[in-house]
Amino acid sequence: MSTWATVFLGIIAVATLITAVLQVVLLVAAAQLVRRIAKFVDAIEGVIEQDVRPILASVSNIARDASRVASLAVAQVERADEMLSGAVHRIEELLATIQALISKTLREGNALMMGIRAVMAAIRHFRAAAGAAVKTTRRFLFDAVR
Repeated sequence: MSTWATVFLGIIAVATLITAVLQVVLLVAAAQLVRRIAKFVDAIEGVIEQDVRPILASVSNIARDASRVASLAVAQVERADEMLSGAVHRIEELLATIQALISKTLREGNALMMGIRAVMAAIRHFRAAAGAAVKTTRRFLFDAVR
């Protein structure tokens, strides 16, 4: 081999050694960075666990209370609906009873008025008949005297 080939071979060997050393250094630096990130994540997890868990528990309690309030509101609305339905039903029955009572009273009043009219017509008829009989009797009496 020639000296130039040996020199270039040495340069290649040194370059390969430098590349290997740089890769090892980068791997060590990456491992340290991963450890730091893991510690940071653990610290953040602790903070989150310390600060956020009570907030989540509070939110859970609020949601549970809201659910209970909603169920109570539904029960109250159902009770109010039942009361209103019953009241409407009773009012409808009352109106039907009042209507039947008024209708019956009007029919009875109408029948009474028709009876009174019939009596008045009969009285008029008897008066007219009696008046005609009196006139006939007067004529007979007074015509016979003349």
